Amino acid sequence: MGQSMRDIKRSIKAKEDIRKTTKALKLVSAAKLRRAQEQAQAARPYAEKLRDVIINIAQNTANANHPMLVSRPIKKTGYLIITSDRGQAGGYNSNLLRMLVSALNKRHQSKDEYVIFVIGRKGRDFLRKRNYPVINEVTGLPDSPTFADVKEIAEQAVRFYAEEKFDELYLLYNEFVNPVVQRPTEKRLLPLAGDDLAGSSQTGKTIYEYEPSQEEVLSTLLPSYAEALIYSALLDGKASEHAARMNAMSNATDNATEMIESLKLQFNRARQAAITQEIAEIVGGAAALE
Repeated sequence: MGQSMRDIKRSIKAKEDIRKTTKALKLVSAAKLRRAQEQAQAARPYAEKLRDVIINIAQNTANANHPMLVSRPIKKTGYLIITSDRGQAGGYNSNLLRMLVSALNKRHQSKDEYVIFVIGRKGRDFLRKRNYPVINEVTGLPDSPTFADVKEIAEQAVRFYAEEKFDELYLLYNEFVNPVVQRPTEKRLLPLAGDDLAGSSQTGKTIYEYEPSQEEVLSTLLPSYAEALIYSALLDGKASEHAARMNAMSNATDNATEMIESLKLQFNRARQAAITQEIAEIVGGAAALE
C-alpha cells in the first residue's frame, strides 16, 4: 500500500508540473494574441483602400480586361495554404489540412492538375510526407510577421497565375472570428472577379485622374492587391493560431487540474485504508496479548 501511495504522489507531482507549463503557455499565447489582433486590424485599411481604388478604375475603364479580372478555362489550379510552425494548437492545422485534402480529392483526378504553396512547417511536413506537389514553402515565421517574410512566395503565386502556369488560385487559412472561434476558410484569390471586387455605384464619389493611364495603374495595383490579401490572411492565421493555442493550453490546464484532484482523492483513500489497516493490526495485536 505504501508503494502505491508513493506512485500516486509521483503522479500528482508530474501533473502539477504539466499544469504549470500549460498555464504559462496559455498566458504567453494570450499576450501574443493581443498583439496579433492589433497587427491584423492595422493591415486591413491598406487592403480596403487598394480595393476601393481598383473598383474605381475598373468601373470607369471601358477596357478593364486585365488577366486577373478575366476567368479562363481551368486546366491547372494553384493552392496557397497557411499553417503554423508549431503544434499544441488543438485542431488549428488538422482542420485546415483536412479541408485542403477534401478540396483536392473533390476537384482533381490526379496530382498533375494542381500545385501547392505552403506557409508553415506543419503543413509542409504533412504535404511532403504524402508526396503532394509543393512547389514553394516558407517556414520559421516570427509571431509578428511582416510582408517581407512572405513577399517572395506571395509574388511567385501571383506571378505564376499571370504567366498562366495555373488558371486559378485558392487561399486556405484560419479566419479569426474571435478568441474562441477560428474558422477554416477557403477563398478563390485569383481571378479577381464577381464578389471579389463588387462595389457600389460611383455616384457621388470622387473621380480620380490617373497617370500614365488607368490601365497601367490597374496592372500595377492588381498584383499588389492580391499580395496584400495573402498577407492579410497570414495575419488572420497568426491571430487564429495564438487563440487556438491559448484555448488548447486552457483545456490542458483544466484537464490537469481534474486529474490532480482525482489523484489526490485516490491518495487520501489509500492513506485512509493504510491507517485503518494499521489500527486493525494494533487492535488485533493487543487482543492477542490479552
